[in-house]
Amino acid sequence: MNRALPVVRLRVPTDEDAVAWHRIFDDPDVMEFHGGKSAELSVYEELTARQRRHDAELGFCLWTMVDETGRVIGFTGAQPWPQEWGPAGEIEIGWRIGREFWGKGYATTAAQMTLERLRAAGVRSVVAMVRPGNERSVAVTRRLGMELAQTFRHPRFEEDALCFRLDLHSGHAE
Repeated sequence: MNRALPVVRLRVPTDEDAVAWHRIFDDPDVMEFHGGKSAELSVYEELTARQRRHDAELGFCLWTMVDETGRVIGFTGAQPWPQEWGPAGEIEIGWRIGREFWGKGYATTAAQMTLERLRAAGVRSVVAMVRPGNERSVAVTRRLGMELAQTFRHPRFEEDALCFRLDLHSGHAE
């Protein structure tokens, strides 16, 4: 069954978006695969500032997702892989949305928009790092045409993180 995709806009995160992200991600369900507990506001303030730098320097970032009514519902976008472990030197696509917006197609729609923007910026391929058991994110990677390419041992969670990959110029997983 095909359903209409939701309307979503992407924008470079503002200082106010740090507060919105902090509020909508303050949910154990949302944070289940991101350490399990809510982050302090200062974490989101630093994250939004870093994303503004990425946008200015790279032409892409983790953008704020806004629904058709203008509500901030989460983020999606891409950034250089920020960890010392994992796919170093790669561009990671990612998404996180508030619990009330799950299951409506927002993550997939916004991630597809991200892929178009990355192609336009000349990015050749992307990865998505997903923790085992995060079936919602695995489903988004599949809808984007990504395939499981490898695993990396997660240093904090003592499990193998799944690394999905997509070649943006051929439209196929590498």
